Amino acid sequence: VLELLRGMQRGSEDRKRSLSRLRWALQNKETQQKFVRLDGSIRTLIGLFTSSLADMQMEATRCLHELSHSSDPAVAEACLPVTSYLLTYLSGHSVEFTELCLYTLGNLVVESEAVRKQLLPQGIIPVLASCIQSPHEAVLEGLGYVLSQLLQAKEAPTEIIPLVLDSVLPQHMLRLVCSGLKAGIGAAVEFAWCLHYIVCSHTADAAVLSLGALPALTSLLLDLASEIPQDAPEGLELLVCPVLRCLSNLLAEETGCEVQIQDDRLLIALFLILQCFLQQHPFVAQECLWLLNNLTADEPFFCSALLSLDLLPALLQLLPCSPMASVLVLTVLCNIAEKGPAYCQQLHRQPALPLLLPTLALPDPGVVGQCLELLHLLFLHWPEAAADFVKQGGHQALEQLQSTPELRERARALLDMVGQPLGASAFSPCHAALPAFS
Repeated sequence: VLELLRGMQRGSEDRKRSLSRLRWALQNKETQQKFVRLDGSIRTLIGLFTSSLADMQMEATRCLHELSHSSDPAVAEACLPVTSYLLTYLSGHSVEFTELCLYTLGNLVVESEAVRKQLLPQGIIPVLASCIQSPHEAVLEGLGYVLSQLLQAKEAPTEIIPLVLDSVLPQHMLRLVCSGLKAGIGAAVEFAWCLHYIVCSHTADAAVLSLGALPALTSLLLDLASEIPQDAPEGLELLVCPVLRCLSNLLAEETGCEVQIQDDRLLIALFLILQCFLQQHPFVAQECLWLLNNLTADEPFFCSALLSLDLLPALLQLLPCSPMASVLVLTVLCNIAEKGPAYCQQLHRQPALPLLLPTLALPDPGVVGQCLELLHLLFLHWPEAAADFVKQGGHQALEQLQSTPELRERARALLDMVGQPLGASAFSPCHAALPAFS
């Protein structure tokens, strides 16, 4: 490592050769640590990085990029003197050079709070805002990467998000997300996560809503769902996931915003996405169910639409997919049943009860508990469901649950309801709007 540093400090041919060798050597963790400990190493690298020779500058940038991959905060902090130059060179002479500077910045801010604290006063947010209208997809994707790393920092809600909201970044991020595949899926994915992190701060959701995020993201989901039956582009699930999360979190806030998106096409889009990704990318199905829960939690419109569009059989088919999927499906059914007798009558007409009996025998208490809540609502609002439940052997299933301590009380209450369908209940509702995974 010392020999390579000496080579960098000699004539131009030696420098270029040594830089090229150093770049490969810095892929090793120990080499990274040894290099930053050498006296004058970072200073020499910065000198070459700020060189007027484009090829020398590019090679030095690649070395800095390799250093930025280190998970050792000491390495990131050794690179502190280069951050101001990285910001300056974001208006660089080539797309590849600008892209490398962006990813180097993004990697450094992940590992070091000291780097983030230095970059904010240096004006990183205004500089990034000036880059967001770049016509180059690679630059936009790198920019999205830097922003997403900054927005995940522990100090983001108080120190970074206010600066971002005061800039032109949010409206341009939303525009680039909603351009979806046209602007490049990589950039759209990064900016979708950025919007998600902003909404998750719970202090900025009103600002995002004021940009028209709900109708815009809803329209995007409709467009993405329409792409699926033809030929879903590779990586589409990576964009769908943060868009679903962003919508879910916006709906979870008590803003009354659900009235802005009373469009039953959104339900069809969700089920198309569910069917497309269920086998290969089950995490997308889970995100769809979170959004479906938050759509149906308070607003009767989507409960009615789900029934009138005959989507209930498709929803019930998801019950055995996984414990988390089961809980979410049952929670959506609870949201529907809570709306009263007419809704419970329609649930009773569908083949729901035969599917609930095997669910009661599952080993997961969370799933069984949510199933008991659904049965409680059905029996309360539509006593005929209780009679059918008994005919199908439900009484015995409830008796068996009395051996499970955390379920005993609720099973006993349901047994009482089966005998007296309109009796008092020992249940408390557990089907409010849920925040998506943050």
